[in-house]
Amino acid sequence: MALPPLHAFRVFESVARLGNVSAAAAELHVTPGAISQQIRTLQVTLGVDLFQKRGRQLALTPSGSQLQRSVASAMEAIHTGVRQLSAHKHGTAMQALTISIPQVHGVAWLATRLFTFMAESPNFQLKVLTSSHFHGVDWRKTDVAIVYGVPPWPGFWWRLLHGIHMTPVCSPQLLRGPNAIRHPSDLAYHRLLHEDDGSQWRRWQAEAGIPYAGESDVHFDDFGIVLQAARDGFGVALSDEVVSARDLDEGRLVQPLRLSVPAVHNYYCICPDAKRETASVSSFINWLIEQAASPVGPHAEPHNSG
Repeated sequence: MALPPLHAFRVFESVARLGNVSAAAAELHVTPGAISQQIRTLQVTLGVDLFQKRGRQLALTPSGSQLQRSVASAMEAIHTGVRQLSAHKHGTAMQALTISIPQVHGVAWLATRLFTFMAESPNFQLKVLTSSHFHGVDWRKTDVAIVYGVPPWPGFWWRLLHGIHMTPVCSPQLLRGPNAIRHPSDLAYHRLLHEDDGSQWRRWQAEAGIPYAGESDVHFDDFGIVLQAARDGFGVALSDEVVSARDLDEGRLVQPLRLSVPAVHNYYCICPDAKRETASVSSFINWLIEQAASPVGPHAEPHNSG
C-alpha cells in the first residue's frame, strides 16, 4: 500500500484531537470542506472508517484510535527533532529538566506559564511531576520543585515564591438564604473545609475574633478536593489569591468575608544545593522567580540553606 500524503495525517491528527471538523479547519487555516475531503480520501486509501458521528462531535473508531496513537507519536517525534535542530543551530545542546509542582497550584498558576517558558527556551525538555510537600518530592529524579511548606530544608537551596494570605471562599449560593454568610459569626452555620490539622482556620478565626469552631468532621489531604467541595456548596474553604484567582474571576467562588491572614505555609522554589549552579536549573529558577514577582507582588525574599 502506498503511503498517503503526510499532510493527510496532519489533518487526521487535528480532527482526532479536536473531535470537530470546523475546529480542525480553524487550527490548520483551511476550509471545513477541505478537511472533510482529506479525511474521506485518507479513509478510502486505507480502506477503513476512522471516525463515527456522535452528535456534533466525531469519535474515533477502533481503527481510528490505533492510527491516532501512531500518528501522535510520530508528530511528537517530529516536533522533538525540530526543537533539537533549532537548539543545534543556535549552538546549544538540549537540556533535560525534571520539575515537581503542587497539583492545584500548578494547574491554577504555573501550567500555562510553562508553555511560555518552552516557547522561549526551545533547547529545554521538561518533565513535570506533581507533589505538594517537600517529603513527597522524588529527589532522585527532581531538579527543581515548588513546595508548599515551611523551611528549613537542610542540604537544599530555597526561595520564597509566593507569600500568600488566606481568605474564606465559597460558592455564591452560600450568600443567599437564612444562613447567608455576611459576618464571621455566620460561619457557625456552615462546614469549614480543611486540608490541614485545622491550624489555618484557627489562625483566621482568632484574627476575626470568633471562637474556634472545633474539629471538622472531614479532612482532605488534597487541596483540589477542598476547592471542589467549596465550588459545589458543601462548605467554606480557606484559599489564597494565587490558587483561587481564576475561580474568583469567573464566579465559581466568592469571598464572603474580606479578612485575610498570612498563611501558615507558603510556596517555595527549592532545589538540592549541589544542583543550584547547574546552568539549566539556574536558568529555570531565574525565570520562575520573574514569573512569581509580576502577578503576586514583591513578596519573594531570598532564603537559602547556608
